[in-house]
Amino acid sequence: MTRILAITNQKGGVGKTTTGVNLAASLGAAKRRVLLIDLDPQGNATMGSGVDKRGLKNTIYHVLIGSNGIAGTTVRAGGADYDLLPANRDLAGAEVEMVDIDRRETRLKEALAQIDGDYDFILIDCPPALNLLTLNGLTAADAVMIPMQCEYYALEGLSDLVATVKKVRAHLNPALEIEGLLRTMYDPRNMLAQQVSAQLIQHFGDKVYRTVIPRNIRLAEAPSHGVPVLKFDRTSKGAQAYLALAGEMLNRHEMAEV
Repeated sequence: MTRILAITNQKGGVGKTTTGVNLAASLGAAKRRVLLIDLDPQGNATMGSGVDKRGLKNTIYHVLIGSNGIAGTTVRAGGADYDLLPANRDLAGAEVEMVDIDRRETRLKEALAQIDGDYDFILIDCPPALNLLTLNGLTAADAVMIPMQCEYYALEGLSDLVATVKKVRAHLNPALEIEGLLRTMYDPRNMLAQQVSAQLIQHFGDKVYRTVIPRNIRLAEAPSHGVPVLKFDRTSKGAQAYLALAGEMLNRHEMAEV
């Protein structure tokens, strides 16, 4: 059964795209069938997967407006074991065009129904805003993964995001749940980071992943080479952290099924 995860946070720069690309590569390395959906008009997940967004004829934009199906739009990530539904700046126009379309919040969900069972995991890299694109991601998802830095404003932003998830659950997607909170760009020497981390665990318990993504230069360099860090430097702390996250996720799901 396919598990659909929306990777989202209304705050930018917290590692959403980094998590989408590297978690997809890590799950692929674990022999799972994975689709990564780039739902951000910036197209960073597309470029980070080794696909040139400027040369694309078909993207998720065409899926959302109904001119293409997902099966005919996906491409293989460059040098990694997952499929990609790419995006470029055309996607910015989709919101305007979708305003007059019926069931505009469920366009992605309806498109994904056509490939139900084709993948073990579908990861949706949402834009850093609560807009119609993000609503499509949340409506299509089974659960939300929230990457966040352990810093001063993070908890306030998190409470807003949790409120958003509750609203989507009430009006659009009754089954939506929080899959987990992922601590990113973590520096254990930072006292504030330790305090925020402790507060997260206090409030959310086992919803906080045990795996922590550290600040890591190889993780930061990989996108400029158009590959996940797993293909750039498998021995780096960043690559090992995302492999560990994939393992933790798989263990959680296996236990839940049992």
